Amino acid sequence: MLIGEVARRSGVSARMLRHYDSLGLVRPTGRTVGGYREYGPEDIRRIFHVEGLRSLGLSLRQIGRALDDPGFTPSALVGDLIRKTEQRLNRERELLDRLRAVDAAGPSGWQDALRTIELLRKLRSGDSARRQQAVLAPAEDVAMPAELLAEAILTESDLNVAGALRWALARAGGDGVAILAAGAVSDDVDVRRRAILALAELPGDDTTAVLTDALGDPDPTVRRRAALALGARGVTRAVPELVGSVVEGGNDVEAAEVLGTLARDAQWAARIMDALGDELTAHAADSAVRIRLTQALAEMPGTIALNLLRELARDRDRSVALLASALVGMLEERSDKGSASEQ
Repeated sequence: MLIGEVARRSGVSARMLRHYDSLGLVRPTGRTVGGYREYGPEDIRRIFHVEGLRSLGLSLRQIGRALDDPGFTPSALVGDLIRKTEQRLNRERELLDRLRAVDAAGPSGWQDALRTIELLRKLRSGDSARRQQAVLAPAEDVAMPAELLAEAILTESDLNVAGALRWALARAGGDGVAILAAGAVSDDVDVRRRAILALAELPGDDTTAVLTDALGDPDPTVRRRAALALGARGVTRAVPELVGSVVEGGNDVEAAEVLGTLARDAQWAARIMDALGDELTAHAADSAVRIRLTQALAEMPGTIALNLLRELARDRDRSVALLASALVGMLEERSDKGSASEQ
């Protein structure tokens, strides 16, 4: 088969076939009387082998070695190709993120675009102070795209910079919620924690929905942060997790305060009191847990916790009894003052 026919059937240009020949990669085994290249069945098969390996990203030199070295094993070479491809994809993703960030800023001209690019560069600096400065003191006339801030929040490990980013996002307007919502279901627990902290500071039904879903997160820190934010918004679905926070000791003071606020609703006051009472019974032998639960009772509105605290003032655990007794005295004094003012 002559080179033109091979090119037509294989899809490899005649020019490339000549290049393969010059490299010794695919040399036609025959020649016509007139001296033209003539390819046999084995030559055609080798052409397709070459094209198959090229599709994996191998260089022509690597392909020649793979086809001609009987002892060649592909595992190391394929592994190297995988690593290089992953690196290239990461670079492409970073470029795509930058392009999207510039587009989200809505630049009216190249000067606006260049200022946004400079902001991006600072936010990706290895110096945390420089990143924080970029957020708190941006260059003049540089808009802070909500999408860019949301993406930066999900990757920021420095607590001070993360706080500045959340502050800026709350002021920026725009829509960074979708990016944070995606972060809230990330496989990376640190990303989920950052996303929930940021969503907790943003109003709206959409953020409330994401926070509600986070109550089922396997990570207790994510659940606690979501519950605190939801409780502050009056979402009573957070009550079991808030009670759990008091029991476990994670953010227990904040959780108790939020439970006290929710208990102002008479419909939920009894349920919250029952939940705290049940936990006191369940942890009869755990002094630390019972002290936290007793302290939480002090956050309940009015005197609804007074009877339970009186019982705890006679508790066998002296630490619990002393704390409950002090709280009883405080509530009784508060009640007496309230009665006197009404007379």
